[in-house]
Amino acid sequence: MRYTGYQENKSRGTFGFPIQLYYVDVNHPQYEMPFHWHMECELILVLAGKFRLSVNGVNYTLEGGQSAFIPSEFIHGGTPENCIYECVVFDMESFLAQSPQCIEKYNNAIDSGVISEMIFEPKSTAGKMVDSLFENMEKESVAYTFATTGLLWQLIGYILEQKSQIAPSSQNAVYRKNKQIKKVLTKIRNDYSKPLTLDDLAEEAQLNKQYFCRAFRQATGKTPIDYLNYYRIECAAEQLSLSYVSITEIALSCGFNDLSYFNRLFKRSKGVTPSNYRKRFR
Repeated sequence: MRYTGYQENKSRGTFGFPIQLYYVDVNHPQYEMPFHWHMECELILVLAGKFRLSVNGVNYTLEGGQSAFIPSEFIHGGTPENCIYECVVFDMESFLAQSPQCIEKYNNAIDSGVISEMIFEPKSTAGKMVDSLFENMEKESVAYTFATTGLLWQLIGYILEQKSQIAPSSQNAVYRKNKQIKKVLTKIRNDYSKPLTLDDLAEEAQLNKQYFCRAFRQATGKTPIDYLNYYRIECAAEQLSLSYVSITEIALSCGFNDLSYFNRLFKRSKGVTPSNYRKRFR
């Protein structure tokens, strides 16, 4: 089954089986992946084209067949280029709930910086595991929940085994620094429709403006205001693709009080006017 929604704050799968598959192509209303974070882990598999991924300020370019593992609470986002990709988002602790020892080992590995993001090549051991996991979820056979659980355990075990042979990185320090940035991303997600200034965002991070702007750009590749406008445009694009609400109303609901400014930013981002963008989905 191919799922179309992609929202970092939505429930994943079911209570008993907290995992969700998302299929994304150029016609998807959320084709681009704004920077965000969530409590679940994520796997990204590129089926075609290129996907420029950023995780905690580190940039990668994924091509067809390559995949990436992103641990929980890591800030990440991406820009697809003629790309088709799939994501599997899952609650690690729920899958490890029957083994407190496994949960403890996994959390210790995260906290110590042993586990960070990983990129897998198509024919590698982990890459084959990821392929099998996605194929299994696509088919949804009678026993796919058992197979999916087994594949996840196998993959995480492999990641832990590989990472335990490497000295802990500075990931833990990056994680601590990004706590403030995560607070700002959450505020933007919750309050993007309201007036927000650089002062508001810096105050949310509890940092002075100069340091905040530098830290935010390191994490996302954008200035705080550029990212705010980018996020608003992505939200507007989703509304344009899914609703019949007027363009003026959509602009206002996404925090733009100046329609001409909204139109200009939208065209700069999407290459077409809001009205022409909407026509793609009609």
